[in-house]
Amino acid sequence: MRRREFIAGLGSAAAWPVVARAQQPAMPVIGILATASAGFARELAAFRQGLNEGGYVEGRNVAIEYRWADGQYEQLPSLAADLVHRRVTVIAALGIPAAVAAKAATTTIPIVIEVGADPIEMGLITSLSRPSGNITGISNLNLAVGPKKLQLLREVVPTATTIGLLLNPANPNSEIASKDMRAAARSLGVELDVRRASTEREIDGIFASLIQSRVGGLVIGPDPFFTGRIEQLVALTVRHAIPAIYNREFATAGGLIGYGGSLTDAYRMAGVYTGRVLAGAKPADLPVQQSTRVEWVINLKMAKVLGLTIPETLLATADEVIQ
Repeated sequence: MRRREFIAGLGSAAAWPVVARAQQPAMPVIGILATASAGFARELAAFRQGLNEGGYVEGRNVAIEYRWADGQYEQLPSLAADLVHRRVTVIAALGIPAAVAAKAATTTIPIVIEVGADPIEMGLITSLSRPSGNITGISNLNLAVGPKKLQLLREVVPTATTIGLLLNPANPNSEIASKDMRAAARSLGVELDVRRASTEREIDGIFASLIQSRVGGLVIGPDPFFTGRIEQLVALTVRHAIPAIYNREFATAGGLIGYGGSLTDAYRMAGVYTGRVLAGAKPADLPVQQSTRVEWVINLKMAKVLGLTIPETLLATADEVIQ
């Protein structure tokens, strides 16, 4: 072989890896559209666990673009549009407002939702078993267990004749929650004082007015905006000495009672479904699943602060009792 041909051959061989790399498919991208803030570390870890179960690891064989509304629901349409513009592979819409925004933004990019209400009733899909279109996902029990929260609070404060209900009017499920809770209140023989807040300042004002109304307790409706402001809610229940019930995080942060659908379980299931879509499954072929796990926590430290005695029957059934 002549020297010129040998050198040319070396040049061609050296180019092969470059060509091969250029022909490798681009890493798929998940667009996370979240109603809440980036502080949901526990839930996001569960989502990544679900992805890992399908063989997908962030940074290794899948990338994730995060879009957080931080409770400012009016930002969700533009955040969803940005993910569509970036042509992400799949959108994971976490929370009802995020799911509504994602549905409005695209009919072609697959969407995996995680919501705390009936997705059919919210107009997101037409069938649980055959979702059709580009949407599938997971629902949790947060809205469904609202009446149970009212019942538990009444057992803790049996003398209460009026109980407050805090809802976020910006959340599409607020009217459904109000209707269900009013029916539950009538069956328990208590009056329901419904209040609405979508800003931190409004939350402060509502707690002050609840004292004037002499409510015996407060049920905080399921909402990512409220979850992102757990510390504020706990501090207000202490300052105004109001027995309150919300989700698990509320009790572990110092609140009285935490009861609701497990977000970590629902997020893990959403991660599993997102992995299946990345692997080629069509949303229309994936039935919407329900996370049936409920988390139930009682904080005896707060009970002592409020001068309450928790019935032994409740302590025996709680998943966790904080001493």
